[in-house]
Amino acid sequence: MKISNPSTNWSDLAPRVLSAIVLAAIAILAIALGNPIYLILIAVAIGLCVGEFARLLQPSTPKISVLLGGLATLAVFVAGSGINGADPGRGLVTAKTLTLLIPPLLGAVLIKEHRLLFLSYCSLIMLAGLGFIAMGPGPVLIWFLMIIIMSDVAGYFVGRTMGGPKFWPRISPKKTWSGTVAGWVGALLIGLLGATQGVFTPTEALFAPLIAFAGQMGDIVASAIKRKVGVKDSSNLIPGHGGMLDRFDAMIGAAGLLMVLTGAASLFVST
Repeated sequence: MKISNPSTNWSDLAPRVLSAIVLAAIAILAIALGNPIYLILIAVAIGLCVGEFARLLQPSTPKISVLLGGLATLAVFVAGSGINGADPGRGLVTAKTLTLLIPPLLGAVLIKEHRLLFLSYCSLIMLAGLGFIAMGPGPVLIWFLMIIIMSDVAGYFVGRTMGGPKFWPRISPKKTWSGTVAGWVGALLIGLLGATQGVFTPTEALFAPLIAFAGQMGDIVASAIKRKVGVKDSSNLIPGHGGMLDRFDAMIGAAGLLMVLTGAASLFVST
């Protein structure tokens, strides 16, 4: 019988925590300073995600990844300048926000292999960028980040402590059902707490586990992509986390779903 060393389960804890603290400090500063600093931070983060994704699919031509990453950064900045912070929902579909389609469409032409994969996932990354723009540097964004962080932290510690059946062993061998469910419960608690503070309605708070699940699926989708191309991390930019895409994969899934729910709700209300 194979006996595992429990200490190996926590070998990545220190660099993960230190990197998370640095990233959290940068995010808090950007939120506190507001636009244009916040918008620049989001634009750069999305650009790095797109650039890393392009390099995963076509590492032989790094210039294409730099080009697509730069275009994604510029597109997010242009789109963000067209959003009305007082009423972001009114500015989600404009000529400026449609520039977010340029990187996935151009990449689908330039990337020689996995073109459909690039088009679809890059579109999700850009949609997530629009979501971060729409939430803006305010309370909704803070509580959104708290939901994702709580889901990740609860899933990490409960999953590593309790173990048990794997959630999707072929794609993400470290994820367990215990950690996945713990993430849903943690997200729900944050959602309910936000409802008591007037950030969400009680009904909206019940969607917190769904947002957490979208984040978990965002992580799994990114893991599947990396397995498909045979790499562990999207880059080595962030110690303990890999690349920007490794750190933002859950937020990309969650923010993408949030934008879909927002769009569906606006159509329902308008009808």
